[in-house]
Amino acid sequence: MTVTSLVDADLFRALLRRHAAAVVVITAPGEPPAGFTATSFTSVSLDPPLVSFCLAKTASAWPAVAEADVVAVHVLTQEQEHVARTFATRGIDRFAAHGSWEPGPGGVPLLDGVLARIVCRVVRRVEAGDHSIVLAAPETGDHHQDLTAAPLVYHDGHYAHLRKAA
Repeated sequence: MTVTSLVDADLFRALLRRHAAAVVVITAPGEPPAGFTATSFTSVSLDPPLVSFCLAKTASAWPAVAEADVVAVHVLTQEQEHVARTFATRGIDRFAAHGSWEPGPGGVPLLDGVLARIVCRVVRRVEAGDHSIVLAAPETGDHHQDLTAAPLVYHDGHYAHLRKAA
């Protein structure tokens, strides 16, 4: 597929910096397991339930995600900026640096203390430029019981916290 655009890479980045997004960590089983920080996670369909996320084919986590049958999406709380930074850091053992996780269905790593966690079966991978879009069907999930807990957000190149409107 050939796509042409009048928007160059610098303008594209500047435009997307204006979009606020929830921060998630996506994990995949493997030896070693893989995990990465993402802001590309979104719901796709309610019937059937489907979610998606994007990952660069050059990312260190891509080989594990490309082979995974199951992945886990972890929605981070605003207190978990350190987790987002850990899973965004290259060249380290992200799971050793994070510490608190356990194996879940299909061996997928499950992080503790997150706002919400969704274990998904991968149903399709779609090539899209230098990334792949991964479509996945939620199979299990759980969420934080504290209704005052807020998500970690990424906006304009920085992690941000939400304040509830009065």
